[in-house]
Amino acid sequence: MATRLLRTNFIRRPHCFSSLRPVGSPTVTASTAAVPEILSFGQQAPEPPLHHPKHNQTHNDIDLSDQARLFASVPTPDLLRSTAVLHAAAIGPMVDVGSWVMSSKLMDNALTRGMVLGLVKGTFYDHFCAGEDASAAAERVRSVYEATGLKGMLVYGVEHADDAASCDDNMQHFIRTIEAAKSLPTSHFSSVVVKITAICPISLLKRVSDLLRWEHKSKSFKLSWKLKSFTVFSDSSPLYHTNSEPEPLTAEEERELEAAHVRIQDICRKCQESNVPLLIDAEDTILQPAIDYMAYSSAIMFNGDKDRPIVYNTIQAYLRDAGERLHLVVQEAEKEGVPMGFKLVRGAYMCSEGKLADSLGHKSPVHDTLQNTHACYNDCMTFLMEKASNGSGFGVVLATHNADSGRLASRKASELNINKKNGTIEFAQLYGMSDALSFGLKRAGFNVSKYMPFGPVETAIPYLVRRAYENRGIMASGALDRQLLRMELKRRLMAVIA
Repeated sequence: MATRLLRTNFIRRPHCFSSLRPVGSPTVTASTAAVPEILSFGQQAPEPPLHHPKHNQTHNDIDLSDQARLFASVPTPDLLRSTAVLHAAAIGPMVDVGSWVMSSKLMDNALTRGMVLGLVKGTFYDHFCAGEDASAAAERVRSVYEATGLKGMLVYGVEHADDAASCDDNMQHFIRTIEAAKSLPTSHFSSVVVKITAICPISLLKRVSDLLRWEHKSKSFKLSWKLKSFTVFSDSSPLYHTNSEPEPLTAEEERELEAAHVRIQDICRKCQESNVPLLIDAEDTILQPAIDYMAYSSAIMFNGDKDRPIVYNTIQAYLRDAGERLHLVVQEAEKEGVPMGFKLVRGAYMCSEGKLADSLGHKSPVHDTLQNTHACYNDCMTFLMEKASNGSGFGVVLATHNADSGRLASRKASELNINKKNGTIEFAQLYGMSDALSFGLKRAGFNVSKYMPFGPVETAIPYLVRRAYENRGIMASGALDRQLLRMELKRRLMAVIA
């Protein structure tokens, strides 16, 4: 089997901070500190002051100003560990050294490998991951919900596979994940998550994406193996990855593609039988057309319930064509009468996208500025909320660490009179990150979930490296939580001393 784990070509930095530049010099508040600010590696900036916007809050706003209330359900030992891990991740050189160690020959030595994995297990892994198998993750979901009221998204933490045997093995892990979710009370979990890259070989996804791009370029080019799906391109979609007509799939590749369709269909069928929503994660644009194609063909097959979709696809708002593609898919789904679910994220492959585009002599498919990405996210969010509010069977998961987007969505939900509890609109943040925002949204009455990956420590390394890079630097994702955690620990200490 060839599921990739620790090699350098797999451990990708999620953000290329020098590739985007904010427009102007916006004032940093607690709400903007909750997203990664775009700084070059190693650059430091003053820690932003905590902002208390009580004077202009409305009853529709989420309140992140009272750390004692936000973290009331979190035991002090957990606060201490969270504070230590998030502060360690904010030290740039430490993250760089750790990433180098993970991809170095030190991991080939049993002794040093055991020492490194043991250190990772007791720190970053326990903070960002839910356990080593599905049953342990389900118990973590249960304990988190009972302590905080936050739901769980169960995610088997393998990412890429290179052969059929690995794909078949990963599919069985996803099936067990669905069974673990089904064993929980429905109030405790929201969905399971699958990566198509774990159940279809990467090389085949690249080939299928190339062929789909060429079909979009040349209307006379037909793909005999193609299932019914929705559009995966718009007029502004990047097509530079495919500069010449690709060779057709070989007979063996067509059999591999059919096997991949069977895997995702088996997973969807299990979700449908268990009434467990399935969220399909996104990847780089070099692979994304094939992933979208498989996600939408699965949605057409399995989203038969007019009130609630089973299959959700992911939209990455940092892509220039995100809004245009979203509108096209929604238009087609409405025409076909297919309920659709979408998870909306900002995106995580900025650096690799920019490097590939530059190497091919093209402009990056990612927005030029952070503000444009925020605007695209908020526009897509508003559009989806409006669709969901009219009873058309849409499901929306707003995956964001940005408190401004959270506040905007809260006000929009009130404006549209959206039922916060029926699951039509949900929020999500990564487990171990943006807890203040999660608690604030929960207190405002929304369904809020934590994205909770699980699996052996080794398989979680690429995921953990991305989380470390997202928190790298004083102005990164964890800045708001770090401030609030320190304030709450200080308050508790002073209470004991008094």
